[in-house]
Amino acid sequence: MNTNSIKLFVLAAETLNISAAGQQLGLAPSVASAWLSKLEMEVGADLFHRTTRKVTLSIEGTEFLPYAKEILAQQEAAFAALGRGNPDVSGTLRFAASSTFAQHYVVPILAEFLARYPKINVELMLSDTQVKLIEGGYDLALRNLAAEDSSLIGRRLASDTRVLCASPEYLAAKGTPQAPEDLIEHQLLVFMKAKSRKLIASNGKRECTFPPASAKPRVVCDDGASIRIAAKAGVGICMSSIWNIRNDLKDGTLVRVLPEYHVDDQSSVWLVYPKSNVLTAKVRVFIDYLVEKIGKPPVWEQ
Repeated sequence: MNTNSIKLFVLAAETLNISAAGQQLGLAPSVASAWLSKLEMEVGADLFHRTTRKVTLSIEGTEFLPYAKEILAQQEAAFAALGRGNPDVSGTLRFAASSTFAQHYVVPILAEFLARYPKINVELMLSDTQVKLIEGGYDLALRNLAAEDSSLIGRRLASDTRVLCASPEYLAAKGTPQAPEDLIEHQLLVFMKAKSRKLIASNGKRECTFPPASAKPRVVCDDGASIRIAAKAGVGICMSSIWNIRNDLKDGTLVRVLPEYHVDDQSSVWLVYPKSNVLTAKVRVFIDYLVEKIGKPPVWEQ
């Protein structure tokens, strides 16, 4: 069975115009009609009802359509797998990611990726505010949650451990919290529209949330890099990912707060893409590259 004929069938089923579908594949109307007739002979059923005025899908054509799309998807997935390491992979990749994460870990490694794949161009949409993947026409996005939307597929890239932290200067001036309830008396920096996260003591006997339900954050911000800078400047206590503050913890400009508590949400960094999109070679090689450079194990845990 010729997959080009199947592609023609899918296009014709979507447009209900055999000539127009054939034009998209560079076929003359007579050739497109002949291809579909041959496909109908192979499957043993009329896939379309044709009249001089219009073309409609038959019952058999409607039943065959999802299987035809799956055949094409599997073909593209196979080609994508073969594209790994192939420098001739081409196209423009539209990638959406947290600006804070991308500045730390994606942008610095772009040069090597572009050198490996000289025919791929990259469009970066960088914002700590989550974008709509499908509506925005993005091929791939990086998020800190698994794909909750059934129209998306997710692949885990790396762990995303989060901790409470503040500057030594702030703690010296305001005091160091000894228990979760002490947080209510402190200035808290919170990411905009962030859900409260559960913290559990290492002995498992106590738990709390950040921010506490009764606390009113002193600063709310939609940019992770700015929250980090504010915390280092002594504005207050924040929750941040280790990947964002690992160097600050190392040099002592930020220190852990309530270190005996851990965030109990098993957060991870995820790569997500639309389920409706075939995983093309350009997306496949970029995912593989990010996993190679960032996630085995995560750079911030090495």
